[in-house]
Amino acid sequence: MATIKELSIKCGVSVSTVSKALNGYKDIGDETKRNILKVAHEIGYFPDANARALKLKKTYNLGVLFSTLFNHGLRNEYFAHILASFNEYATSRGYDINFIEHNIGNRKMSFLEHCRYRNFDGVCIACADFFDKEVLEVVNSKIPVVVIDHIYNDAISILSDNMEGMKQLTQYIIDLGHKDIAYIHGTNSSVTHNRLVSFYQVLQENNITIPKEYVVEGIYRDADTAGVLAQRLLDLPKPPTCIMAPDDYSALGVMNTARRNNLRVPDDISVVGYDGITLAQALEPKLTTIRQDTDKIGTEAARQLINLIENPMSTSIRNLFLKVQLIKGESVADLTKQYKPMKTVGRT
Repeated sequence: MATIKELSIKCGVSVSTVSKALNGYKDIGDETKRNILKVAHEIGYFPDANARALKLKKTYNLGVLFSTLFNHGLRNEYFAHILASFNEYATSRGYDINFIEHNIGNRKMSFLEHCRYRNFDGVCIACADFFDKEVLEVVNSKIPVVVIDHIYNDAISILSDNMEGMKQLTQYIIDLGHKDIAYIHGTNSSVTHNRLVSFYQVLQENNITIPKEYVVEGIYRDADTAGVLAQRLLDLPKPPTCIMAPDDYSALGVMNTARRNNLRVPDDISVVGYDGITLAQALEPKLTTIRQDTDKIGTEAARQLINLIENPMSTSIRNLFLKVQLIKGESVADLTKQYKPMKTVGRT
């Protein structure tokens, strides 16, 4: 690989001039800069990453903390879209991304140790156990951090407007005549809390009271767990007319359970999800859900993180709530037009 000295000789300029051109300094002529960059490309010159990091005090590397909790995996459509847009924006600004793991070679490290080993300029926490002590170590460190779908006091948080999304979804179900509404919510987080608060607020505003058995804790993006919980709801002496799932994948589990009980969606039982993944819209019936703008979530997370790295004194630590969209779909029956008693599901 060519060296910076060879590049300077090829261009007929000093090493310091080459360095200024490569690092974007403005005290050299535009023609000289263009020529140096052109020759650098032709001879395959790349600045030494370690030397560049020492000089600029930046590595242009971002860490992404993405846990495989509950088998989410990178194949999960919701997070895949977020991380794709995060990566696209980061690379457009000259940054590389690396996933934060516990092992490097044969050495086991904590998340924070990995961040320090790689000397990340910043970290995006996209999916994790937000209460895990190792995650909290990263958040409480001096490394710039942006968080997706959770709120910490000391980090920028990027979230959909879950209060508004849940309000729109619950009100839509009620407007179609449903009063017996069950909600399978996700595990403990600020997202879950805000959705629950909004859910109960809308019920109260519409003078609707539901049995406590109608609200149960599930696991985000786990269709099997949602299916088991849906069966419990259907086995109640008075089952709900509509089951709200914590997300679209979980809604698929609820729909599968309904079919195993010979119940038709939405004729016999209504089902809604949350997220707006494309798969759910390809089904029959199309799922009623709240679409989160995953592309914007990822892009905004990358933008805010890089701004925090490059302009820390002009980038505020705040919570950004992005707009959501109600997708009405075809999975909620309109009980205001005609009422059909729901089929009774026998206990097993």
